[in-house]
Amino acid sequence: MKYILALLVIIIGFTGCKNDVKSDNLNLDELTETDSIQETVNEIKEEPIELSVSDIKKELTTKGFKTFDYVDEETKDTVLMQQYFMAFLKEGPIRGQNEEEVADLQEAHLAHLKKMYDLGYADISGPFDDEGDIRGVTIYNVPTKKMADSLASADPMVKAGRLEIEIHPWWAAKGFPLR
Repeated sequence: MKYILALLVIIIGFTGCKNDVKSDNLNLDELTETDSIQETVNEIKEEPIELSVSDIKKELTTKGFKTFDYVDEETKDTVLMQQYFMAFLKEGPIRGQNEEEVADLQEAHLAHLKKMYDLGYADISGPFDDEGDIRGVTIYNVPTKKMADSLASADPMVKAGRLEIEIHPWWAAKGFPLR
């Protein structure tokens, strides 16, 4: 009985170590060292560790963000809410710039918004599609209204007076995508 058990362990060990090589047009002579290394790296990569709601809440609180959570009655999942700051970009008092100045300001404005997004300070920005006083919106992912105001005020369009800002605290569920 011991010999049969040992034989089974050895067979299972060999079959577990067997590499599955797909034969669909695979020419082993053409496999380069780089391909082999990349395949090894891909096999080693691990799935990212997902943090629990309490871990995310703790991390956000440590950074100064306001949060709260609740249990969704339907799914029984804990939903984490985070405070963001919505900056409304309104038509400013100084609108007399010439066409070239407006084009330069627009380019600098878009570069500023991209920088805010790239640095993780803004999660979404965009213009409104009407001719109302509110020209656009940016949602800042920062812990304080003062910080959101400072970042929004650094926008070249705001500095030039072509736009002015109005900021409001806004709550959204952490990690929920736009639809």
